[in-house]
Amino acid sequence: MSKKEQINTNNVPKHIAIIMDGNGRWAKQQGEDRIYGHYEGVNSVRSVVKGAGEIGVKYITLYAFSTENWNRPKEEVDALMELLVSTISMETPELHKKNVRLQAIGNIDSLPPSCIDELNESINMTANNTGLTLVLALSYSSKWEIINAIKHIASDAKNNELNIEDITEQHIQKYLCTKDIPDPELMIRTSGENRISNFLLWQLAYAEFYFTETLWPDFREEDLFTAVLNYQNRERRFGKTSEQLT
Repeated sequence: MSKKEQINTNNVPKHIAIIMDGNGRWAKQQGEDRIYGHYEGVNSVRSVVKGAGEIGVKYITLYAFSTENWNRPKEEVDALMELLVSTISMETPELHKKNVRLQAIGNIDSLPPSCIDELNESINMTANNTGLTLVLALSYSSKWEIINAIKHIASDAKNNELNIEDITEQHIQKYLCTKDIPDPELMIRTSGENRISNFLLWQLAYAEFYFTETLWPDFREEDLFTAVLNYQNRERRFGKTSEQLT
């Protein structure tokens, strides 16, 4: 029986978040420049999106470019931006054909105009699709997101549009980039690093974490299925006891 056939489709995480790590290390192992690994990583995105759709995942969020990534060498950043534009342009027709909806979170205004234009065009083209939603986290960091939310909350309170006493967990969530997206139930990080690197800190409060040594360019749908099977073998208690769940 294949890994896909072993998956209980009644217990598939609705939202999976992925830190796509290891592109640079993979490229060095091949004797290539780091950007070569980023190009090869696109194949992994295709495979994971395909596999996620087949097992009923509703949302996939990919940590594509963090605010900290702007500090990388200019040559790599420029190449990443070019790759982003070309990949979105190339992949959107196929995503649209497969009923995938594209969305983006992060400080999008900080991206080059060519990236913003291509991104908006793809988002608009796929806006009415009803299958898997692919969310790209671009120029994103969770601390930036939370600070941005606090600023908006403070502004609304100052303008008497919000009573401080009325602020709840649900209210704060409305100010986050992911206000219309359910919190992830599973977070995957590739390449053997065991940290979440400023990614969806609020949203991952009750997510299951899955870390794998596999570098992102080698990660395929079978690896995704392995992570989902691992998730399905865990007991999610949300503060309760095992006895309460049964």
